[in-house]
Amino acid sequence: MASTDRSKKLRVLLIPFFATSHIGPFTDLAVRLVTARPDAVEPTIAVTPANVSVVRSALERHGSAATSVVSIATYPFPEVAGLPRGVENLSTAGADGWRIDVAATNEALTRPAQEALISGQSPDALITDAHFFWNAGLAEELGVPCVSFSVIGLFSGLAMRFVTAAAANDDSDSAELTLAGFPGAELRFPKSELPDFLIRQGNLDGIDPNKIRQGQRMCHGLAVNAFLGMEQPYRERFLRDGLAKRVYLVGPLSLPQPPAEANAGEASCIGWLDSKPSRSVLYVCFGTFAPVSEEQLEELALGLEASGEPFLWAVRADGWSPPAGWEERVGERGVLVRGWVPQTAILSHPATAAFLTHCGSSSLLEAVAAGVPLLTWPLVFDQFIEERLVTDVLRIGERVWDGPRSVRHEEAMVVPAAAVARAVARFLEPGGTGDAARIRAQELAAEAHAAVAEGGSSYDDLRRLIDDMVEARAAAGGVAPARQPQ
Repeated sequence: MASTDRSKKLRVLLIPFFATSHIGPFTDLAVRLVTARPDAVEPTIAVTPANVSVVRSALERHGSAATSVVSIATYPFPEVAGLPRGVENLSTAGADGWRIDVAATNEALTRPAQEALISGQSPDALITDAHFFWNAGLAEELGVPCVSFSVIGLFSGLAMRFVTAAAANDDSDSAELTLAGFPGAELRFPKSELPDFLIRQGNLDGIDPNKIRQGQRMCHGLAVNAFLGMEQPYRERFLRDGLAKRVYLVGPLSLPQPPAEANAGEASCIGWLDSKPSRSVLYVCFGTFAPVSEEQLEELALGLEASGEPFLWAVRADGWSPPAGWEERVGERGVLVRGWVPQTAILSHPATAAFLTHCGSSSLLEAVAAGVPLLTWPLVFDQFIEERLVTDVLRIGERVWDGPRSVRHEEAMVVPAAAVARAVARFLEPGGTGDAARIRAQELAAEAHAAVAEGGSSYDDLRRLIDDMVEARAAAGGVAPARQPQ
């Protein structure tokens, strides 16, 4: 049982997967929970020691007050063969990233430490990443509600389920899978763009989708970093098919944020953008995880140069340098930044015209919230699926490259510089496809802001999530503060 020495506040323990792209949204959710009900919620983020700095960085982006209202707890990272000590995050694992995935979903490796953590913390409620499917059972044993939090939207989650079903029934030699019965327009995916664990049956490299889905269904509910304007038909299908008992759409969690003090890197980026005309700059970033080959980076650099358009390019590639003379030729028209950049501030800047992105879930949502159209360049995992939401459903962007592509890094074709230059120039051309996509993106941004504002759908869902956890605690014998008015 959870602790019977209960204060008025609901003590919520949040446990994200070992990736910056998950730890950031989980931290945002913790801040949102305590901001929504400061007298009712006391959140703690639980991470392994090497990931504490990721949480602190995310908290700092919310302002200094956030660091005092969200606690951090640690538990040991499992010992994984072949993974250097201290490497506990996909963003730092490089080619060993697959070992992080395997460790995260390996119950024998990771459950004992998390079980000890949960027992020691004795929370009133648990919010867990879907990777840790066993936590729903642990919470049930302790008599506390468990909520699964997904940083991936319902569109992608549902599409992956449909892909698994289509692959199981596919006995043809076709290079494509068709997702029959998927809400909305029919979706077709080349098999080369789908992760192996979805299209091969059974447990692959320690990842068992069925166990993950079963854990999600056991939970009290599913919280998602998304909003109703993007996800309504997929929410309805999730509930209709029994994939979750309840669905809470609580995003976008990345806005609005109180202004935080800018660091030197942020001031440099924003200062450069301040010098550019409105809607003139292409922002380029491929996220914190997926690797890009040096050959591809060189073609991208040459393509950005040849496009003739201003650009701000965030590069995460140690040891790589652009072609000789490139920086001199580009001059003030382009900026290359290594390491972290203030992405939400860049996307919301008036000078930013478009975002060339890998289609990571958080990046997609941040662009939507800023009303910025997208040039898509997916690399791994669910990013090819997320791309379809951008290009086929929401119609707020288009592909950089229409040639052969693959979710497997070793099979990825190098996109030539000429193709990059054509795609960028066409998308940013006045009156071109980018302008039409921008109009739709700005309409969606208005919906996103309305959703998180007082009385909006995400505002209400966040408070419903808190109330439901409080009532579940009361049902288990705890103390429940009065339900707050919506």
